[in-house]
Amino acid sequence: MFKRIIDYHLDKWKVDPYRKPLLLRGARQVGKTYAIRRLGQQFKYFVEVNFEKLVEAIDIFSKDLSPEKIIRDLSLLLKTPIIPGETLLFLDEVQQAPRAITALRYFYEEMPALHVIAAGSLLEFAIEKVGVPVGRISMLYMYPLSFIEYLVAVGDKLIVKELLDHPAGTPMNEPIHSKILATLGEYLSIGGMPEALARWIQTKDPASALSVLQQISTTYRQDFEKYAKKAQIKYLELLFRQTPHLIGKEFSYSEIHGEYRKRELAPALELLERANIVHVIRHTAAQGIPIGAGVNFDTFKVIYLDVALCQAILGSDISIWFLKPLQGFENRGNIAEAFIGQELLTYSNPESKAELYFWKRKEKNSSAEIDYLIQRGENIIPIEVKSAHGSTLRSLRMYLELHPKAKMGIRFSAHDYSIYNDLDSRPLYAAVSFAHPSQHDALQSLIK
Repeated sequence: MFKRIIDYHLDKWKVDPYRKPLLLRGARQVGKTYAIRRLGQQFKYFVEVNFEKLVEAIDIFSKDLSPEKIIRDLSLLLKTPIIPGETLLFLDEVQQAPRAITALRYFYEEMPALHVIAAGSLLEFAIEKVGVPVGRISMLYMYPLSFIEYLVAVGDKLIVKELLDHPAGTPMNEPIHSKILATLGEYLSIGGMPEALARWIQTKDPASALSVLQQISTTYRQDFEKYAKKAQIKYLELLFRQTPHLIGKEFSYSEIHGEYRKRELAPALELLERANIVHVIRHTAAQGIPIGAGVNFDTFKVIYLDVALCQAILGSDISIWFLKPLQGFENRGNIAEAFIGQELLTYSNPESKAELYFWKRKEKNSSAEIDYLIQRGENIIPIEVKSAHGSTLRSLRMYLELHPKAKMGIRFSAHDYSIYNDLDSRPLYAAVSFAHPSQHDALQSLIK
């Protein structure tokens, strides 16, 4: 279907002599199953056990977790050989059989030569029940397609190569800069959900892609009853519909319409976060590393897993991204900010759960806010997202004054590349330039 960043990491896992059973984690419909099936094509045998469809397979994991017995029974049930070194065993929708997660430790200890991957649309909730066999499994995190993956999917590999190699501070030629901004406008309306992107490529009809996003939205809402108590569903529905209005702002439960309080809404928001539908951006004092050491859990912002899905829930007019993308960047700064957050997550280290942070100063006559802070080695890098051309950088200047160890501030905007003193300005489409080092080879693999 599409070349994905995760493909590189799955291929690397396949040949790792110290390989462990793998948990592939991520929201529903981001492409996990397809990525694993692609990997399965490299094996002599590929065995897929979907616990939602093949409910009788759950019984195989209900008592004895001996790997030898499990693969014997699965082979008989599915009429396919399961041979270490020749078979990829894929346990899908594993939240339906939480003991299958526990079984992964025994595959590691007693049958390490067998390639085993588990995934599920609501995997996080199963992990909460049975835990993770620490030190006995590996994990990879997956997200919707990034802008770079989108460019590859629509056939713009040369632009991808340019973005991966483009030096900081060197302006892009204006026609190329405008072309990439226009393509970014397309991405902001279509997004990174694979099915929506596939529909866009097939039809070139934004309304058709929007229909897919609305269907995905419905699917997410239907999932509520699978992981929430009956009394919580109304709060999930409320947050699901209203949280998109609050992206780019400090989250306040009082802005959620209705006679509800934090004690009722906070657990529901945690459920949405666990389902990977929303990502929480936490406030940090940023006084040292690790960056998460100074977190204030009561102060946070929220973004959706996908900017186009967020706009579909809002009912936003997406035609502006096609007809007047520059006007869209100026008028919808919250979408631009959410896009950068989504990009930073996608290009993070896939072997650990990524966290996003922001900084805010609340002082009389001297308030300031930095949209994102990322850590690279010993350095904390402040990032501001400025959609409009005339935006000031007062907050960024204040942050640099209060944090003298931070040598450079980053601005993402519709401007071209430039560096002036301690300000490194980059176009919105260049978020990939802050990809985690573990992703550099994976990104290069997309254009080979």
